[in-house]
Amino acid sequence: MGHLVEVIAKGLVDNPDEVTVNEIEGNQSLIIELKVAQEDMGKVIGKQGRIAKAIRTVVKAAATKQNKRVVVEIIQ
Repeated sequence: MGHLVEVIAKGLVDNPDEVTVNEIEGNQSLIIELKVAQEDMGKVIGKQGRIAKAIRTVVKAAATKQNKRVVVEIIQ
């Protein structure tokens, strides 16, 4: 899951080298923390959070196969 978020984020930003993804796994859930460069925050979040919502939707759809709950957090 983390790799999927990383690939999507690197395609959106101007500084792909500064994209980091951290996975925190629990019993029934998975938290994916996404960090990007400060100047790329707007590109990952999008207008009114539309891009962030789309990323979460894609990851949630991929997670249904594994019967896990996935939370994507964008960290400043």
